[in-house]
Amino acid sequence: MLSLLKAAAFGLLIGLLGNVVNVYDGTRQLEEHVGLGLLFNLRGPTKAPSDAVVIAIDRESSERLNLSSNPDRWPRSLHARLIETLHRAGARVIVFDLYFAEPRSSEEDGALAEAIKKAGNVVLAEQLRAKEITSNIDTDTGPSGHRVVETLKPFELFLHSAFATAPFVLPRMPVRVSQYWTFQTDAGDAPTFPVLALQLYTLDAYQDVRALLVKARPNQAARLPHDASSAIESIGASRFIRDLRQFLRAELDVDEALVRTAEAARSDHRIIGALVNLYTGANRQYLNFYGPPRSVATIPYYQALQLGDDAAKSAPVDLRGKAVFIGLSENLLAERQDSFHTVFSQTSGVFISGVEIAATAFLNLLTNTAVKPLRASYQITTLLVWGIIVGLICRTMAPLAAAIGVLLSGAAYLFAAYYQFRANAVWLPIVVPLLVQAPFGYIGALAWDYFEINQERKNIRQALGYYVPEEVVTQLARNVVDIRRDGQTVYSACLFADVAGYTPLSEAMTPRELSDVMHKYLEATFAPIHKHGGTVIDLKGDSILAIWKGTSDDPMVRKKACEAALEVADAVKQFNRSNETVNLPTRISVHAGPIFLGSIGAGAHYEYGVTGDTATTASRLDGLNKHLGTNILVSAEVLRDLDDFHAREIGTFLLKGKTQPVVAHEVICRRADCADRQKTACTTFTEARQAFERREWDDAGEKFSQSEQLFNGDGVSRFYLRLCAQYRLDPPPADWSGTITMDEK
Repeated sequence: MLSLLKAAAFGLLIGLLGNVVNVYDGTRQLEEHVGLGLLFNLRGPTKAPSDAVVIAIDRESSERLNLSSNPDRWPRSLHARLIETLHRAGARVIVFDLYFAEPRSSEEDGALAEAIKKAGNVVLAEQLRAKEITSNIDTDTGPSGHRVVETLKPFELFLHSAFATAPFVLPRMPVRVSQYWTFQTDAGDAPTFPVLALQLYTLDAYQDVRALLVKARPNQAARLPHDASSAIESIGASRFIRDLRQFLRAELDVDEALVRTAEAARSDHRIIGALVNLYTGANRQYLNFYGPPRSVATIPYYQALQLGDDAAKSAPVDLRGKAVFIGLSENLLAERQDSFHTVFSQTSGVFISGVEIAATAFLNLLTNTAVKPLRASYQITTLLVWGIIVGLICRTMAPLAAAIGVLLSGAAYLFAAYYQFRANAVWLPIVVPLLVQAPFGYIGALAWDYFEINQERKNIRQALGYYVPEEVVTQLARNVVDIRRDGQTVYSACLFADVAGYTPLSEAMTPRELSDVMHKYLEATFAPIHKHGGTVIDLKGDSILAIWKGTSDDPMVRKKACEAALEVADAVKQFNRSNETVNLPTRISVHAGPIFLGSIGAGAHYEYGVTGDTATTASRLDGLNKHLGTNILVSAEVLRDLDDFHAREIGTFLLKGKTQPVVAHEVICRRADCADRQKTACTTFTEARQAFERREWDDAGEKFSQSEQLFNGDGVSRFYLRLCAQYRLDPPPADWSGTITMDEK
């Protein structure tokens, strides 16, 4: 359960990261160019509605009509003729994406103005021009200024003849066109081509819309004009549209009210929905392109002039009830200025024309199929939920399974985004979920796993370090050895320490009390061992086995062991002095020689330890401490080539279970710390032991008595005094070499 909560928290972090990244402008631009482009490519071209037609002013038409390649030089009477032809063909709206800003010949201008006025449904283009206005007030960065957009309306004669005029400006290359303005913000929220075209196209439905508004909001809707045509004639189309928009935007829930009322009245939902979405929507909308250039039905200009002509066999497109957009449009390599790069732009260089984009925008508005990005709240929720999904997958699965899971989930998300885009033109974010959150989730989970595994390895390594040497832990961590079969024979100094009287102490205490006492005791005795580079290799109850590894000709190994033995003895004395109720006298022994260091065990249980005669001899020397009453005994091998310690040779002993005798020495102190009394005592003891080996029992006994006094009660001297008394009565064999056989451990 805890791991699941951690995974969910990790997923929430990914979700928050996605939302943070999503607010940057660079991310939004990347989403528009990559994410939206991918959705268009996955969907592919689709059939455009037949409600709009483009009449292309192209090179073919200029050649067939024997006109200039520059449309600005075409006779305006030709446009008048086209308007008359379109009017007769039943076109409901005629939109010119051409600028008629300057007058020409009165005859040409009069013909065009008459045709525009007679048709009554012509929308002309306005030109926008930005100007930087500089004031006389200087600031720290120079003169202050601001940007002003001027609207250049058509020539006055045409302005009064047209139904309305409107701007329609799109960004230039190399920026890919994805959006357009429904209301031109820089021009005082002036409605653009598509908006005016839609309003004119749906003008007959105004009475129905007003009636529905009166039913939905009777008090507020009473302020609306009763007749759209009269209102437009009085205040102009642009003003009429802005007023209607202001009313609808003020009523925040009017769209729902209209839909409910329309359903009850069984009105045309498409027209009502188109108008409501237009007026209550944002100033900019995303274009839902239908495909490459000429996806919207297109007629060359010269063919449009022939509509209704007896010479033409049949009309290429039925224009009755259609919105007709007239402007520059080529189907060859883009040479016109009025061409734009879109998601469907071809590699050959053929871009879509501005007039076709205007027609596309009109069709999007009419059919309510403009690309709809998710609302901010929905985007936040989507990225959070997706982040949690990625987090759960990456944190609850193995790396390979997580990678497959993320890929499959990403494919499912992409399919859902594609389906929503294809079916409802809903644009789900692509870049952040698939290119930011998914990789970050997977890589982040791997990093988290690495951190946790590394932490676990550290914990395990630390725990193993309490039981096996550091180099073995390192080998295990690197998977270098099989601990069950690994081992090595090395030269080592083995230190064995044992507590005298441990059994009575354990009987007098509870297990918990004994554990606490031994913890403090071992803490005190381990410190000198670790200080001098030793490794505690075995610990059982009250006994300690520590080793120093090296080579047989390296006296430093044995010296460190002896240094540690002296300091362990001092540490035990300090421990006993600091504990009034507990006394743990400790016997210490050291022997050096070859050992096998490695795993000992079988089946499912192994221990890391030492085997070999060296460790056994060290243990037997510790037992000899008990019989001699000594604290620190070492073998002759340990003191070989060492002059740093004051020690006395105790004798040669055949220890219990051994076949080879051992020469034992008692380490008394460091040579630099040796007092004169200790030197005298050792000399006397040596003389006594020499007399003992010469079988001079009386002389040896006398000197051992002196030694006992010099040492203030020497257990070794007493041991030899007992032997002298025994050998007087029962002498050893004639071939006796001085070796003392120990029958007990």
